[in-house]
Amino acid sequence: MTLKNSRQMRNSPMSKTQETVLEINLKYLTHNFDYVKSKLADTTKFMAVVKAFAYGNAADAIANHLQNIGVDYFAVAYTQEGVALRDAGVTKPILVLHPQPVNFKLLIAYGLEPNLYSTKVLDGFIALAEDQNQTDYPVHLKFNTGLNRLGFTENDVDAVISKLKATNAVNIASVFSHLVASEDTDAYDFTTTQIQTFKSICARVSKQLNYAFLRHLCNTSGILNYPEAHFDMVRSGIGVYGFGNSDKENNNLIPIASLKSIISQIHTINAGESVGYNRAYKSDSVRTIATIPIGHADGISRTYGNGKGFVSIHNKKAPIIGNVCMDMIMVDVTGINCKESDEVILFDRKYTAEQLAKTTGTIAYELITAISQRVKRRIVK
Repeated sequence: MTLKNSRQMRNSPMSKTQETVLEINLKYLTHNFDYVKSKLADTTKFMAVVKAFAYGNAADAIANHLQNIGVDYFAVAYTQEGVALRDAGVTKPILVLHPQPVNFKLLIAYGLEPNLYSTKVLDGFIALAEDQNQTDYPVHLKFNTGLNRLGFTENDVDAVISKLKATNAVNIASVFSHLVASEDTDAYDFTTTQIQTFKSICARVSKQLNYAFLRHLCNTSGILNYPEAHFDMVRSGIGVYGFGNSDKENNNLIPIASLKSIISQIHTINAGESVGYNRAYKSDSVRTIATIPIGHADGISRTYGNGKGFVSIHNKKAPIIGNVCMDMIMVDVTGINCKESDEVILFDRKYTAEQLAKTTGTIAYELITAISQRVKRRIVK
């Protein structure tokens, strides 16, 4: 599904929820951008990471808003994500972090900038750029400094630069790497070693080139915890969406999204009765049960069932009982004064996605990026 096909209500005022909706507040987005940017020097550029539908939100609305308030660069994972942003009116530079060679022609057609992370990818892109008579097409070089996921090694520097100096088709826009555990204070020594390795790589690249390039290493936690590693640009993903990877920084940021639904029906069950598939929940007393129109097809995994996850109804927690269904969950509302059509909060500013994610031992990233595109997005200014 492309971004153009995502179901959105533009610039909606705050209103009573009548269905399952992901409400995205652009004022909170501005707050988070301003806060993260306040940590940077005036000359340090800001790259916003908007991959995976802007971490499960609405990439077109979010990217256009960030573009309007001063972001310098965007990053996406795949070429099609960058194409969708261009179609939505985004004009700022867009780095494609994991481009596939099959999409190189499309990438060039839309003015997207590839991360070249291996010899195969480097050779393939140079060949295509030369075949298309490109001149100084901007590319980015990723070096592996410890994450062991993508990237050249420090030993590859001379060979990579030799290939790049032999062509006029491409030009290095940036050299970058990725921190492994910038939020973990126990990994301080490892992180500082990464920073020093990255400095060494950049120095070697710079020595062999006759032009400048951007250097970037820090993700959100790196921005907050390692100011000495901001270099020329930083990348913020989870931070702009309202999560700081620590209790302290979470207090300085505001989650931009609220996942809301309603009560479709309320049941009273007796002792010994069950709820949901496979009779996973059996009541030991008379209980009041509410059914909510959201399920694992919407991004609420089955792992949240059977008393692990919860929702909030009238500011009271109601545990999810039984197995999560494809389109519905059932919650125990015994003792909660509620009725059918009342609003249900799965996560928001108070009951955050991070808190819900922790009930199953996962992280906010996984929960928010899993929210299905069939859930309506309501953009609030």
